[in-house]
Amino acid sequence: FSFLQERLRYMLVLLLLHGTDSFYVPGVAPINFHRNDPVEIKAVKLTSSRTQLPYEYYSLPFCQPTKITYKAENLGEVLRGDRIVNTPFQVSMNVEKKCEVLCYLPNKPVTLTVEQSKLIAERIREDYYVHLIADNLPVATRLEFYSNREEEEKKKEKDVQFEHGYRLGFMDGNKFYLHNHLSFILYYHREDVEENQEPTYRVVRFEVIPQSIKLEDLKADEKSMCTLPEATGSAPQEIDPSKENQLLFTYSVHWEESDIKWASRWDTYLTMSDVQIHWFSIINSVVVVFFLSGILSMIIIRTLRKDIANYNKEDDIEDTMEESGWKLVHGDVFRPPQYPMILSSLLGSGIQLFCMILIVIFVAMLGMLSPSSRGALMTTACFLFMFMGVFGGFFAGRLYRTLKGHRWKKGAFCTATLYPGVVFGICFVLNCFIWGKHSSGAVPFPTMVALLCMWFGISLPLVYLGYYFGFRKQPYDNPVRTNQIPRQIPEQRWYMNKFVGILMAGILPFGAMFIELFFIFSAIWENQFYYLFGFLFLVFIILVVSCSQISIVMVYFQLCAEDYRWWWRTFLVSGGSAFYVLIYAIFYFVNKLDIVEFIPSLLYFGYTALMVLSFWLLTGTIGFYAAYMFVRKIYAAVKID
Repeated sequence: FSFLQERLRYMLVLLLLHGTDSFYVPGVAPINFHRNDPVEIKAVKLTSSRTQLPYEYYSLPFCQPTKITYKAENLGEVLRGDRIVNTPFQVSMNVEKKCEVLCYLPNKPVTLTVEQSKLIAERIREDYYVHLIADNLPVATRLEFYSNREEEEKKKEKDVQFEHGYRLGFMDGNKFYLHNHLSFILYYHREDVEENQEPTYRVVRFEVIPQSIKLEDLKADEKSMCTLPEATGSAPQEIDPSKENQLLFTYSVHWEESDIKWASRWDTYLTMSDVQIHWFSIINSVVVVFFLSGILSMIIIRTLRKDIANYNKEDDIEDTMEESGWKLVHGDVFRPPQYPMILSSLLGSGIQLFCMILIVIFVAMLGMLSPSSRGALMTTACFLFMFMGVFGGFFAGRLYRTLKGHRWKKGAFCTATLYPGVVFGICFVLNCFIWGKHSSGAVPFPTMVALLCMWFGISLPLVYLGYYFGFRKQPYDNPVRTNQIPRQIPEQRWYMNKFVGILMAGILPFGAMFIELFFIFSAIWENQFYYLFGFLFLVFIILVVSCSQISIVMVYFQLCAEDYRWWWRTFLVSGGSAFYVLIYAIFYFVNKLDIVEFIPSLLYFGYTALMVLSFWLLTGTIGFYAAYMFVRKIYAAVKID
């Protein structure tokens, strides 16, 4: 458990370090370089949004250093498929390099075998990007284009955007060309030092211009130096997959001074998505939710007051007896549903998810899980889910006791294994397919064993602990007694159907968050950074409010129709927005992603199924508890003889 202690210590240090003025605390302290100090360039992985399968850097025949060393990684990095490794690029602080050859023997270029050539050609066709880091900053490729402005302004201003990593190569017709020359452009910020001290520098941006230059055009000398051809007259380096290919891997280094401070060096990478859209969507969501809240509250409160006043008039008892409405089912409304153990287990997992998501988003909003601390978000989420088992178990145990359950040990086991078991099962099956593709995205066997140990060593005992105390606690007090004989349920109208309820209840919460969903999908499937956790926190609160309102309205209509089987139905119907998330995921797959092969499609829909399931548990739990509180409130307000 030394790893666990390390993470906890790390979280505590971050909490203590976090000043009020700084916006985020990066995962590492700034490194000061003097002139000529080595700046290590490391490789992270190769990624493609077309295949969704990351590969490690040396899965392709790039030049290798004399000794390959992999960085020790945290849980989040392993799950993301990062395999951070050293590279042979020799870069020194503020030292220019015109052109240098990698892994060069005089008059002996690198020869790629037919197999290696085929592999490179396949990766180019699949649109792979290479991700490198220098001083923990990811490499970016600058894209300049003219925006749709007026003609006069066009000449003056170009819009600059950055894409992560650089393209491995490009295709022209049926020919494949490899980017074999990399022009690194590193920006440094000169730190303020006292007069007689040597100046110190910090790396604040890392750009690359990848080029494809034919072997014949690169003139290399004995000292592994080379001269680049004129831009106009050079031919690109073709990779013919049907034969051996000869080429040189070269690079150049250029340093530029920058005004960007070290603390804001990530801003370039994070301004890739439009913030105005977020503000617009959030204001839109807030207005819609408050407008609906007002309407629903007015209708429900007025109707309820009228109902309660009518039911409590003692002089008109005869009239009340003939009335229909929610009071008539008072003797059955708290009758325990079928399968109370499964219901309480799912709600326990929902509480666990709710606590985890709330804390993760809140901590990320304070800036403690910034993209510079790679994998921190995923690691934190995994550990928090394990530790929140106490709350999940407590709520599940108390509800199970309320529903007249007796087998608390079985209930606790069910809570601890039902949802995590499904997640683990789906992930294991998907992992087998990723293993088959030899991708670095496959979770290694030791990590899988470690996750299982965490599940059965941390989560399971904590769920049992919470369940034990929840089951021993006084059950929720229901304000009315349940009759011996169940009441007959009248025939229901078509719109009281479960599926119609799911469709109706899902629209509002989904509408409140679907723009944010687009950005989250882009972050997951298109290798973008997601960092707008302040927005996400607002969206999460809007989601909680809208789910609760819709759930209360649906349960009110149901009880007015004299149908008292609300336990399971409320849980299913409140999670209706998960159905829309599934529809949106299919739309996103068809319209936004360029995935054609079977295994990437399987991965996409496998992970989407997990997201939809988790989202259904989360929204279903929020809706269920809102409805349960509402039902207890209204029956407590009515005098029942």
